[in-house]
Amino acid sequence: MKWNSARSHWRGFAPAALLLCGMVLFPSAHAAEDFDPASHADIREWVDDVSESGISRDDVTQALRHARFRQEVLDAMQGAAERRLSWHEYRDIFVQPKRIQEGVAFIREHRDALARAEREYGVPPAYIAAIIGVETRYGQHKGRHRVLDSLATLAFHHPSRGEFFRGELAAFLEITLDQGISPEAPKGSYAGAMGYPQFIPTSYRAYAIDFDDDGRRDLWDDPVDAIGSVGNYFAEHGWRRGAPVVTPADGPDTPPQAIDFNRTRAPYARLAPLADAGVHPRGELDASRVIPLSLALESGGYRYALGHENFYVITRYNHSYLYAMAVTELAAGIQAALDKDDA
Repeated sequence: MKWNSARSHWRGFAPAALLLCGMVLFPSAHAAEDFDPASHADIREWVDDVSESGISRDDVTQALRHARFRQEVLDAMQGAAERRLSWHEYRDIFVQPKRIQEGVAFIREHRDALARAEREYGVPPAYIAAIIGVETRYGQHKGRHRVLDSLATLAFHHPSRGEFFRGELAAFLEITLDQGISPEAPKGSYAGAMGYPQFIPTSYRAYAIDFDDDGRRDLWDDPVDAIGSVGNYFAEHGWRRGAPVVTPADGPDTPPQAIDFNRTRAPYARLAPLADAGVHPRGELDASRVIPLSLALESGGYRYALGHENFYVITRYNHSYLYAMAVTELAAGIQAALDKDDA
């Protein structure tokens, strides 16, 4: 059993089968023995693997004895906004005047850290702020679920992603032990994402940095570390300094079936077939391939856009074109407000 799972900050979980009670790996008593290795063979096997990888068996076992099964975590996994909302519904949640103004305030409060992050990683302050703004409204809503409970529940009860979450649980325990934090203390999202930028544990371990040089990588309470870590994450995933993110485009009333829209992968569509199908960029493009986007509007019809490599990088943070578009538009709104204030 491999516990060191994929390192990307993945939260766009693939739709799973219905979470029926009979599909869990074992029944839960909702008590101290919920995840006790002595009571569950699957957990015991996982603890054996983790202990061979360098984490103390006693530490892991002790942490699991404090973990609790949470049915609401499994229920929430079925209702992720990226899977059930149209573009205009999703946009209305995250791209609002108040969130834009809060983003401006966040940039002004942390101007020096954001400027340094841009120098070192090439990511503009508005995009770093927009990520944190979408994820936690600039640290106001970091999650109410105990991370230990969420990850244990998903690791041993999710019907299709258990192996992934077992890797996340192992990484989480490693982080808490390294930083001297009680595994029972941190709170986060129902999927185990943590802190200002909502890193999952493998991303925390791989990309979080100590940006203020205080000796700790603290994404829960230190916005400066969060700023540097988001910049580092983008740079490590291929962010191109000064390159475009999205180019607006024009297109027909209905997305042409010949074009494969809204795929969250590296730019894949050539411009000539797009033009043949009636999708044209507004202006010249210095690109051979793009990510064609068709966004359903509340009034009917569609809005078109062409994503570039930097748009793809944003989808490495969350594997949803809706998410990447919301970050892009929130960043544009923040930057426009900053420019207006500074004019």
